[in-house]
Amino acid sequence: MSFFSSQPLGLRTTTPLTDKEFEELRSFIYQLAGIDVPKQRKYLLENRLRSRIIELKLKSFSEYYQYLRHGADRKQEIEVFCEKMTTNETSFFRDQKQLDVFRDSILMPTLDEQKNSGRKSLNIWSAGCSSGEEPYTLSMMLHEILKLGIIGWKIRITANDISSAMIEKAKQGLYNDYSLRNTPKDIIARYFTKEPGGYRIHPKVQKNVNFQKINLNDTAALKTIPRSQIVFCRNVIIYFDLAMKKKVINAFYDNLQPGGYLILGHSESLHSITNIFQPVRKPGGMVYQRME
Repeated sequence: MSFFSSQPLGLRTTTPLTDKEFEELRSFIYQLAGIDVPKQRKYLLENRLRSRIIELKLKSFSEYYQYLRHGADRKQEIEVFCEKMTTNETSFFRDQKQLDVFRDSILMPTLDEQKNSGRKSLNIWSAGCSSGEEPYTLSMMLHEILKLGIIGWKIRITANDISSAMIEKAKQGLYNDYSLRNTPKDIIARYFTKEPGGYRIHPKVQKNVNFQKINLNDTAALKTIPRSQIVFCRNVIIYFDLAMKKKVINAFYDNLQPGGYLILGHSESLHSITNIFQPVRKPGGMVYQRME
């Protein structure tokens, strides 16, 4: 997501964002998606929305707020608004050390347990998947572990995001060099095809991933996610206030099967949020397990 620090020549500028307008827009995004914009980030909201207001030929942030609430195209504009207000900084194999620990200490033992029980099925939920790099990474990891044996498995990676644009990009499966900056060259060779527009993810990787637009603030929608053995939600809850964090974490707990794991970003923690999960310390950081 880009930041707007200057205006293109020839376009009229809007009036500065007032405190009242900030509170209106801040409340709107919170009610919509549970995203909390702190007062000290007022400039961020202003910079991200200014170019859109100019594009719509509106005169103020107040007019834009009314447009979001009552405009004829409000549903489409809310999509744009969510896109502007969310950060989509991601890449394949992001935080490799954490992924290595996840593979060795959680994923492989879970696969062994499922295989030994005769079920050979695995459900993973990638919550806040952005443009798809994380769930596709998980699919590639499963291919690397199971190799041709993956054919005998029923694997479903449910990947969701609030942004329709990000979901569509993920479904297309076409990525640039920047998305692949952390990806080993041998992995690129095995799972991507070079095209004029970038790198195309292999269909066998896509097959395991089901993308859908879901708002983490929508309790009813979250209940439609298949029960999972593993939930990934990295670098998402940092944008929520305490009440929203508790709401989302409770939804993850309800979704997880007993003994399942919740994986947060390496700098995120459930400390002071909830004690419904059992913290499990691993060499690369903390993970959380549903014990009952």
